[in-house]
Amino acid sequence: MSELHQLLNNTIGFGTAPLGNMFRDIPEEEARDTVEAAWEAGIRYFDTAPFYGAGLAEKRLGATLGEKPRDEFVLSTKVGRYISEETEEKEGLFADGRGNKVVTDYTAEATRKSLEQSMQRLGTDRIDFVFVHDISRDFHGDQWLAKFEEARTGAFRVLTEMREQGLIKGWGLGVNTTEPIELAMQLDETPPDVSLSATQYTILQHEKALERMMPRAEAQGVGIIVGGPYNSGALLGGDHFDYAEAPQSVKDQVAALTDVAARHEVDLKAAALQFSTAHPASVAVIPGSSRPGRISEDIAALSAKIPGAFWEELAQEGLISPKAPLPKS
Repeated sequence: MSELHQLLNNTIGFGTAPLGNMFRDIPEEEARDTVEAAWEAGIRYFDTAPFYGAGLAEKRLGATLGEKPRDEFVLSTKVGRYISEETEEKEGLFADGRGNKVVTDYTAEATRKSLEQSMQRLGTDRIDFVFVHDISRDFHGDQWLAKFEEARTGAFRVLTEMREQGLIKGWGLGVNTTEPIELAMQLDETPPDVSLSATQYTILQHEKALERMMPRAEAQGVGIIVGGPYNSGALLGGDHFDYAEAPQSVKDQVAALTDVAARHEVDLKAAALQFSTAHPASVAVIPGSSRPGRISEDIAALSAKIPGAFWEELAQEGLISPKAPLPKS
């Protein structure tokens, strides 16, 4: 955990899912300007994945980071999918991504292939952290445990060997649910060092994570990187929550949070980022953006002053769990 804290301790990173043309077709210049803005703002941790636009996010990130000194930034990507030369009709989150077919495969051979492809697209000779991607019910339904077993005997072992050989600094899971991370932490043969939990430990949604995932991670020294701290933009007034249309209950929750924030003159974005990094198990938070102007907002938000009375009112109103560690005033 010491190296994790040294590299990532409560830092703000840059999540690149939007650069894969998530939800919209982003011009190349805008994508490049966004990565440059993150660098100029001092961000030195970048997370990506083959799934983001069928390699588009990795290619765009690599085009800019390839001009930067490799020892000055931390880079993570994901395995569990590799990109085929075949093409397919696209729909869903990355309908505007590259047309290449994305193949889901958690075996050892596919893991090595995925990493080789990622390094080529990123233009780098090494990855710092690797996450086994979307090995969860939201992508695989009732088959997710079978996929988990495939990964346990495939990807997990390969990544553990790579860590032991010093080829990567650490590995874990990158998922939108809590159960796979909890299950992985129970493995003696292939224990993870760090995992990326997207949308599950946020000011909007954290009760389930507080039951087992976060306490177990803290106890075992497993770092948790919080992805999607705005729950796909819902917290900031967007129409999406956890990559789908935001239900009315979430909109009502956001309205209540907004009212409390207004009374205390608190920026809700600042509250979200600081909440997600307040837990002892949290080592970083990585909001994603495809607009350069948003980067400086995120940086400022992480260090903005928030009065203790704000958190107290949220707890009193039942808008945050009383079990949640709170940021210091």
